[in-house]
Amino acid sequence: MNTRRFFNVLAVLVAMALLMSACAPAAAPAPTQAPAQPAAPAQPTTAPAAAPKVTVEWWHITTVDPGKTLWQDMANEYMAKHPNVKINITILENEAFKTKLTTVIQGGTTPDIFQSWGGGTFNEQVDASLLKDITADLDADGGAWRNTFAPGALAVYALDGKNYGVPWDMGMVSWWYNKDLFAKAKIANPPATWTELLDAVKALKAAGITPISLGQKDTWTGMHIWAYLATRICGKAGFMAAAGRTGSFADPCFVEAGTKLQELIDLKPFQDGFLGASQDDMQGAFGNDKAAMELSGQWAPGSSKGQSADQKGVANLGMFTFPAVEGGKGDLLDAMGGGNGFAIGKTASPEAIDFVKYLTAADNQKRVAASNGGIPVVKGGEAGLTDPNMIAVQAGFAAAKYFQLYYDQYMPSAMGSIINDAVAKLYAGTATAEQVAQEIEAGAKTVFGK
Repeated sequence: MNTRRFFNVLAVLVAMALLMSACAPAAAPAPTQAPAQPAAPAQPTTAPAAAPKVTVEWWHITTVDPGKTLWQDMANEYMAKHPNVKINITILENEAFKTKLTTVIQGGTTPDIFQSWGGGTFNEQVDASLLKDITADLDADGGAWRNTFAPGALAVYALDGKNYGVPWDMGMVSWWYNKDLFAKAKIANPPATWTELLDAVKALKAAGITPISLGQKDTWTGMHIWAYLATRICGKAGFMAAAGRTGSFADPCFVEAGTKLQELIDLKPFQDGFLGASQDDMQGAFGNDKAAMELSGQWAPGSSKGQSADQKGVANLGMFTFPAVEGGKGDLLDAMGGGNGFAIGKTASPEAIDFVKYLTAADNQKRVAASNGGIPVVKGGEAGLTDPNMIAVQAGFAAAKYFQLYYDQYMPSAMGSIINDAVAKLYAGTATAEQVAQEIEAGAKTVFGK
């Protein structure tokens, strides 16, 4: 570039600089306070901050496969999706679990998630502030999690309207019957009322068939008939009043339960030697076609098969719910039974609760059902069931608005023994319905202190 051109370019640049300076705003006066600090730079979206590490302690009692491995698989899946979460599983046999849990509870702690059957012990843990209220979690998003459960089963893990755990398996006591023996006695349909049940007993006896198999040596088997009658006659309100000590086990509805049972006993419907027969003997008599009915839990099909001579059991097996009692306050669909659930420890993290949501999701409930590890309590989980008997049980408790937990689970275990022993006197013919109710009430005053 020659000298002249250089000075021409320089002159243009100077002129442009002067023009820009003239157009610039006047300088702002000096600030009277310190200027605001510049905003922190945004975090890069490609490298989020790592979630804090969380450990979840889970105790369960599924000691054998397929359930043992299935629970581990679900924990592994959850941890793979949530790398910050570590799930420590402790597996204990039933009695060892109870002993160890008692020890840690005495120290004022609990695992984050642990086996529970609901009822009396569960309620005591709530009263001792050992469990976490998860009501808000169940009700979030318009009750999305709550609405997946069978309401009666979920209520077993609630106290005073608040939830502190959830079920994952539930069964109920039902009447199991031999369809071929019913047909032989010309009984067209299963009994729907107590009167119809008594009529069926009479028809079976007239056909030379033992109506009911019972193992009264194990007194809880016969107690189930009395407890179901009380559920049908007293309804939820009557039982809750007696167990909560605002009412009495000597109230008229409990006396009526004994009176109705006495009506059945007077028909002599049981197999010979029933007073000395065990629960296994009861299952064997039914499985060998020696009796037309038995009142038993969801274990009945497998147990009666295992106790039968040919290991095949009843060829044409059916199930019906406990009949309605005319004039009773309980609903025909109300069910009695029990099952398994997850209690949530008082210091459980949100991750622990989210993991329980994962365990009780419909797809995982299907896996539990398909493995024969339990009967689902979540809507859609029943799709994993293949045994028609278990499908019937699941449909039964899913329809129940009120689920009556076994008396000896709902109340302190001592009450179970008191009720069993008192009701046994009806079968032995050594007490009246009134005396049985009074004995149970006297025992309740001792156990509860009021």
